[in-house]
Amino acid sequence: MSETPDISALVPCLNEAENVEAISRAIADELAAARVSYEIVFIDNGSTDGTIDLIKRLCAGDDRVRLIVNNQNYGQMRSPTYGIYQTSGRAVIGISADFQDPPAMIAEFIARWRTGAQIVLGVRRSEDAPLRLRVLRALGYGFFERFGDYRVIPGATGFGLYDRVVVECLKQWRDPEPFFRGMLVESGFAVETIPYDRPPRAGGETKNNLATLLSFAVAGVTSSSKKLLRVPLYIALALGILTGITLIAGMISIMLGRTAWAYGVAAAFELVFSLVFLFLGLIGEQVRFIAQIVRNTPLVVEKERINFPQRHH
Repeated sequence: MSETPDISALVPCLNEAENVEAISRAIADELAAARVSYEIVFIDNGSTDGTIDLIKRLCAGDDRVRLIVNNQNYGQMRSPTYGIYQTSGRAVIGISADFQDPPAMIAEFIARWRTGAQIVLGVRRSEDAPLRLRVLRALGYGFFERFGDYRVIPGATGFGLYDRVVVECLKQWRDPEPFFRGMLVESGFAVETIPYDRPPRAGGETKNNLATLLSFAVAGVTSSSKKLLRVPLYIALALGILTGITLIAGMISIMLGRTAWAYGVAAAFELVFSLVFLFLGLIGEQVRFIAQIVRNTPLVVEKERINFPQRHH
């Protein structure tokens, strides 16, 4: 295998003893058929069912299979993203261990990449999850559309291919809670999508439930939305307008010879709450500004450079 493989397949794991051997074979078969050099990188996020020992056995039999073992469960955002950043291939394919991301799509991902695509995502046509989880996902997508700073792609879970240029760009952001599928869109690189029908899970139990999906959605919004932090400013503006209307109504009441004390009390309360939300909004903007500095997001993402000295990484 060449020092730098063409493709890195990143497979996050948590108690996938029933699947890791089969998914490793399936990925290897697809990559071999595509005639690419490759590595398969497993990152284990705290398994307790023998998953680690099985992957170690795979590693002993093939030096293209690699393993990262976390010292605890770091969640569904941090662990897979860290694994992606540790790969070395010219492109990275993120794929789940339980066959709900079909390995047969790897060939199409690579074909699109060979024609110049930098991000190719599989998008689920349908969802076989329980109704409550489907409703939560629908509400989450709607919330992202309303308050997110960039569009989301419904049905995209991160299953797909990312060119090394994209990976290195996102790696620089140093986001402490990386919402990777959102970062792919935020980066500005063109995204190609391929729809697919989600197959049933091959074995074991899904790690997603209502609590984990809600946590994932909240973390994604808070790490990627300026609009949400600005809601108090919008409320402050609305209350300010309402205060003005109340004062005008009070003056009209006085002109008509009626008592206006109720209008004065209402306007005072509205003004106080308007100022409270105004300061909350300003604090939110400061928090956002600090977060942007800590996150180290680049001011621009370059598309091209001409006649500059070549950078050395």
